[in-house]
Amino acid sequence: MAGPAHAVARNPLTLLTLADLRQRSSVKWRLHPPDVLPLWVAEQDAPLAPAVADALRRAIDLGDTGYPHGTGYAEALAEFAARRWDWPDLRVAHTTVVPDVMIGIVEVLRLVTDPGDAVVVCSPVYPPFYAFVSHAGRRVIEAPLGPDLRIEPAALDEAFRRARAAGRRPVFLLCNPHNPTGVVHRRDELEAVAELAARHGVRVISDEIHAPVVLAGARFTPYLTVAGAEDAFALTSASKAWNLAGLKAALAIAGPRAAADLARMPEEVGHGPSHLGVIAHTAAFRDGGEWLDGLLAGLDGNRALLASLLAEHLPAVRYHRPEGTYLAWLDCTALGVATEAPDGEPGIASDLAGPAKMFLDRARVALSSGHVFGTGGAGCVRLNFATSPEILTEAVTRMGRAVDTARPPAG
Repeated sequence: MAGPAHAVARNPLTLLTLADLRQRSSVKWRLHPPDVLPLWVAEQDAPLAPAVADALRRAIDLGDTGYPHGTGYAEALAEFAARRWDWPDLRVAHTTVVPDVMIGIVEVLRLVTDPGDAVVVCSPVYPPFYAFVSHAGRRVIEAPLGPDLRIEPAALDEAFRRARAAGRRPVFLLCNPHNPTGVVHRRDELEAVAELAARHGVRVISDEIHAPVVLAGARFTPYLTVAGAEDAFALTSASKAWNLAGLKAALAIAGPRAAADLARMPEEVGHGPSHLGVIAHTAAFRDGGEWLDGLLAGLDGNRALLASLLAEHLPAVRYHRPEGTYLAWLDCTALGVATEAPDGEPGIASDLAGPAKMFLDRARVALSSGHVFGTGGAGCVRLNFATSPEILTEAVTRMGRAVDTARPPAG
């Protein structure tokens, strides 16, 4: 096993061919016809980390497919947080297992807000922030990001004021790191969030599912380590970093002044996580560090490759270099493609409009359409670069040809 494990640690994104990937039955590879290169949903084109695969094989061999038990998952996360994020005091007693991060967010919202209360989001942002919040009977208020795609304190201040006026118990749903922009919030930015939240009486729930995926040049700051975040919550899992979306299990973490709220989580919520999911996520955080390092190196290389490919094939597209995640936010407004969005609320990730529809139709490359990410998303696309350099090169080359052929002849 030492040889394959070492190979995976070098760069897991280079180990599967396009033919291998087309055998997968997940939504990424089955939603579109086989001539489409799918760079949309946040799935990686990598095999499982050996530590995760070994843990799952042991469970299957033993028939260990019953109900989850114990605090091993939280303990593994706490060890990982101490090693990677300089967070030595994550309290296992202040955690609970939930089915996944978005379900956990909704359940925490039900603990600390009432139907009709306002939830502030920084748009453009992950589409389920709109859909799940609205379906839970809460109202979304946007605080648009600034021109640099970072949190804009003045916009957040105004949104908090409106949220407080709109309901008794408002919440700020923070995306840390931010999806789709790849921004990794600095400690000073998070301190400003905490100060504004305290001033307006807003509780903060931080979605930190991409926290392990921070690339060279940036550093992840857990929101709960920031002064003033004592009454906040964070939710995370190994899902994005180790490609475990189909193995359901996540953790909700409470700050010290939020622990009593988390303790009110209904017992039935804890029945949702999969036992195999808990096993996989625990193994990832505890023993998957070497594999993660290989992934991060590969993503860093793809981040640079994407910049050079765009400069060559799509020079009019603005590339906002991500600091974390494996998602690139591409501003395609200069291409002049119509950006009218379908009717309805943001959050329906399968809707396509503008550049995303054009690239699917003309280049056979599937990207996420910017308009579903809310205000500021029209004319943009989100591209998932957690794939092989070969697939990434082919996709961007196709996109460039599609734009070239769409241009009217000169003169």
